[in-house]
Amino acid sequence: LLCSEIIPILFVLGILVTNGVDDSDWQMEFEKLEKDNPILHPLATTPWFCPVRQEEVLWEEKDVFNPAAVVKDGKVHLIYRAEDKVGALAGTSRLGLAISEDGIHFNERRRTPIFYPDHDEYNHFEWEGGCEDPRVIEREDGGYIMTYTSYDGTARLCVASSPDLLTWKKHGPAFGEAFGKAYINAWTKSGSIVVEPLIDGRLVAKRINGTYWMYWGENHIYIATSEDLIHWSPMLGDDKGFYRGRPDHEDLPVYAMKPKSVLRPRKGKFDSNLVEPGPPALLRDDGILFIYNARNTPCPDEPGHVCPKHIADPKLAPGTYSAGQALFSRDDPTKLIARSSDTFFKPTADFEITGQVGNVCFLEGLVYLKRNWYLYYGTADSKIAVAIATKYNYKGNLRHEEVLNTPVEEEIEEGDEMAKRKREELEERAVPREITTVGVETAGLVGDVEEGVEVIQENNREREEERESRERERKKEGSEEKVKEKEKKREKRLREEEEGEGEEDIKASEEETMALEKEFEEM
Repeated sequence: LLCSEIIPILFVLGILVTNGVDDSDWQMEFEKLEKDNPILHPLATTPWFCPVRQEEVLWEEKDVFNPAAVVKDGKVHLIYRAEDKVGALAGTSRLGLAISEDGIHFNERRRTPIFYPDHDEYNHFEWEGGCEDPRVIEREDGGYIMTYTSYDGTARLCVASSPDLLTWKKHGPAFGEAFGKAYINAWTKSGSIVVEPLIDGRLVAKRINGTYWMYWGENHIYIATSEDLIHWSPMLGDDKGFYRGRPDHEDLPVYAMKPKSVLRPRKGKFDSNLVEPGPPALLRDDGILFIYNARNTPCPDEPGHVCPKHIADPKLAPGTYSAGQALFSRDDPTKLIARSSDTFFKPTADFEITGQVGNVCFLEGLVYLKRNWYLYYGTADSKIAVAIATKYNYKGNLRHEEVLNTPVEEEIEEGDEMAKRKREELEERAVPREITTVGVETAGLVGDVEEGVEVIQENNREREEERESRERERKKEGSEEKVKEKEKKREKRLREEEEGEGEEDIKASEEETMALEKEFEEM
């Protein structure tokens, strides 16, 4: 097979043959929606009775920002942070809910918050700063897990769970029981749990090496593990000494040991001052894609507040919040494989530059809907906007052109048998059988092609398993109906027996019902 024949095959399969990972082949590219942004604004028309203040407040009057996002029932559910204008902090944070069918226009918006400080056992952690900066993922066994920041002067990373995104159970600080409660007063915030993207748009927590993983922290990125997604333990580092979470946090005594840092600020770059988790981390084919927020170093003591080049990124205003991307190993979430050399997302629009806190794009929500990825972010701590990525499949991997123009994913979602045949035809066209006879000089390329074929075949197997699962469910439902029908007949015959009729028929019916029940149990 000629080299000129191999290159198109590699292109069709979307395989990149490189000696390493660089900025051009692993990062996701997003485009801001200039026409529609910002997509969510504060409202001064939604009064609500605060159970702690014991008075009515306009709970989302001041600002809305920093949202989580979830696809549920084919719609984007945006759980956003909102602030009022009252109290010692001139704003208590609560969480609201807005819903969109297209990921852009949120025409359904609840008038009351879904999550807020209350007279409960965690009120002393949440009052009166409130509940901030949510990230929401799904459990493998159903239901939702939310990480959020409680603020009483100290920021604490907390956990809550819900069956439906409306009713929530608070579980308190994520590290509340870790190391003898040593982290209970440490500055901990921003939890990004590693998830596996599914074709229906759900982001489901995924175990790696038998446990769940979460990136967390402000200033550095640290890592923690959990067995149940509720109780977390920070992974400790090799450095000795105590941990506060941020250098200027002196409010309370802290006895926590220093956790393991997996991503640090870099002098002279966009992330020179601090790094902080963004949306849930995506488990992709090439590794764990971790989108993170970053702050350029502010220099208030320098002339004109301008930092020297070796201290901060001169292309960004001092103190600017922008974003970067990192790639960690699928097998070892602590191992950094690649990292963006420059920011891929920064404030450019007026509403991103001017607001409660200027020059801020803070990324938190990420979902896959109708063949597009939607990235939701807070702008200047005042409004909410969205950016879209169109070139990637539901796993976050780059699509190749032929798949991009074939509605295979929609057909798979519908369980269409034609999708399987189309995929098989695509496999036949993309990988001729002669490829197996390529000589040693192209063996590396052939290996990549064969790997691509394996991915396609694995997708076919997964779809066949889904089809068989649906078929079993249909049979199960049918058997249940038959059992119910026979049970009704049995009851009828029992009534007839009481009248002295049909003993033999009753016995036959009971035997038939028992046989059906046994068949149902074996399915």
